[in-house]
Amino acid sequence: MLWITYVIINNGILGWIAFGLLVLVVILGDVMFLRWRHSRKEGTPEVRFPVAVVYGHGLFAVTTVVLVLLTNLGIGGS
Repeated sequence: MLWITYVIINNGILGWIAFGLLVLVVILGDVMFLRWRHSRKEGTPEVRFPVAVVYGHGLFAVTTVVLVLLTNLGIGGS
């Protein structure tokens, strides 16, 4: 919601706050990915997550972080 507000209002500080929160979400995602990878060896229910879906989700996450950073830095803006 904060990023959408930034896009509508175009207030630079909101963009950086959204980026900071996104970094926290990335850290949580990394922890969850490591738990998932470890659980694949133990045979827990998380084993049923398809590998392609997990890695695809990670790829979209990295793309989002890079695009938010580039937008905040003003690269590619009009």
